[in-house]
Amino acid sequence: MMMIRLLLVCFSVLWNVGLAADPFIFYDWTVSYLTTASPLGPKQQVIGINGNFPGPILNVTTNWNVVVNVKNHLDEPLLITWNGIQQRKNSWQDGVSGTNCPIPPGWNFTYQFQVKDQIGSFFYFPSLHFQRASGGYGGIIINNRDVIPVPFGTPDGDITIFISDWFIKSHKDLRKELEDGSDLGVPDGVLFNGFGPYRYDESIVPEGIAFEMINVEPGKTYRFRVHNVGISTSLNFRIQNHNLLLVETEGSYTVQQNYTNMDIHVGQSYSFLVTMDQNASTDYYMVASSRFTNSTSVSRVTGVAILHYSNSQGPVAGPLPDPPNEFETYYSMNQARSIRWNVSAGAARPNPQGSFRYGDITVTDVYVLLNRPAELIGGKWGTTLNGISYVAPATPLKLAQQFNIPGVFKLDFPNRMMNRPTKFDTSIINGSYRGFMEIIFQNNDSTVQSYHMDGYAFFVVGMDYGTWTENSRGTYNKWDGVARCTTQVFSGAWTAILVSLDNVGMWNLRAQNLNSWYLGQEVYVSVVNPEMTNKTEVAMPDNTIYCGLLSYLQRYQAHKVSFSGTTGVPNASRITTLVALLLTFFCGYFLRI
Repeated sequence: MMMIRLLLVCFSVLWNVGLAADPFIFYDWTVSYLTTASPLGPKQQVIGINGNFPGPILNVTTNWNVVVNVKNHLDEPLLITWNGIQQRKNSWQDGVSGTNCPIPPGWNFTYQFQVKDQIGSFFYFPSLHFQRASGGYGGIIINNRDVIPVPFGTPDGDITIFISDWFIKSHKDLRKELEDGSDLGVPDGVLFNGFGPYRYDESIVPEGIAFEMINVEPGKTYRFRVHNVGISTSLNFRIQNHNLLLVETEGSYTVQQNYTNMDIHVGQSYSFLVTMDQNASTDYYMVASSRFTNSTSVSRVTGVAILHYSNSQGPVAGPLPDPPNEFETYYSMNQARSIRWNVSAGAARPNPQGSFRYGDITVTDVYVLLNRPAELIGGKWGTTLNGISYVAPATPLKLAQQFNIPGVFKLDFPNRMMNRPTKFDTSIINGSYRGFMEIIFQNNDSTVQSYHMDGYAFFVVGMDYGTWTENSRGTYNKWDGVARCTTQVFSGAWTAILVSLDNVGMWNLRAQNLNSWYLGQEVYVSVVNPEMTNKTEVAMPDNTIYCGLLSYLQRYQAHKVSFSGTTGVPNASRITTLVALLLTFFCGYFLRI
């Protein structure tokens, strides 16, 4: 009886100190230049994390608390954003210019966030100064908890693939060209996991370029998580002689369909199940080739990796698997329309995804966002949404809102294109808390654009060529349109999304195409609970960096990297973990005796 009482006491204490709460996982990152990297042959300056390019994968489980201490060893300010992580109630950790002051060179900052009620495949990257063009990105995997069923069998392996267009010029040179009004032109190549192409054609690929090889076992099934982390090029992904069974995209399980190839647009992420069911007479090509670019440049803008069976009888040879026909105008759009939400599956929660019947909800706000190519605005190049090119203020929007600083931004972003000259401005959308917003992206540019919204997954309900009208709503998918965070908008076409504004914060809505984003094609959506309760938004973190009009609040010593460890992690979290471990040890010791 005494032993039972002791066991109950130990369990009660451990529960109360937080051992039974959602776990914490800690990472310590140093972001720096890798000066010896040469993805396409010539040496160039690449951004790595802990000496690696791409960076480490965050592999966590639903509702875990993630703590990442980022040390900035670059020569310019840095922020890391977590593409697709919704940061529930916590836009303080979003890592974009509207929510956070940059981490100065030589400083560190500790991000702490919970992957609340999410599953799926995402990635992170540096959000400032065009830095993503030089790397600094890595993967995020959020696994289901064991109690939540997954709508497919457990794969034999999990493989992350990053595909990206790539320039040999540095990100500093590229952004200078954009500022001067130059088009970046055709990329120098396409990378697979930071490596250049396999030498499939001696006349196209020079000698000495390292390439990616994925090793697999015959008969086994692997989950391939494929991310387009590039600058501006849509890429078609395919594996020679293998089917791609689509099962998930950006946190939503999909209706399972086989594809021979998939167009993956800038900023998008997909999960495929791929079964190694071929005879392994040779290795197989994995290809990421450009879409919607000048046809004479396709061979140059093609990434090639190798799928290697353990029993392969020799190297791959012959031509690459054929890409889609560039002249089939509707091929890519119909492929996108075919991606449907699996409404009978649970995701982060046990209830089916389709229990949220978005098609029955009354729309409260409508925004038709029209983009245009870069243009001169008052002597400076900019890209616009509804005639406004966003200007990031020295004081982040979220901090200005927190401290009630007037004049930093205006809540007057127009819901349609206005009949007035284009301009630079810091105008943001005043979102209605618990409202249901309809956003139509109208692409008047000559290239495919991708758009992303932080803080949310939105429902992609329609897309078509031409100009959107009120009658276009008759074509919407109001039942199983996929929920995701990044959608493509084809040139001369529109895409419609629906989003439920239930996440309080300051949220970035941006072009994922890096050239469009850098020149101003973004806006923020402010979602404020008028009741001002701390139940819908967490408090400003203790380790906030201050800048702009709030620079006087900054304590320099708090963030400078002159020490080791994960500075900035709340002491309560560390103490809780330590106490729990000590109690576990002592309870175990006394129970044994």
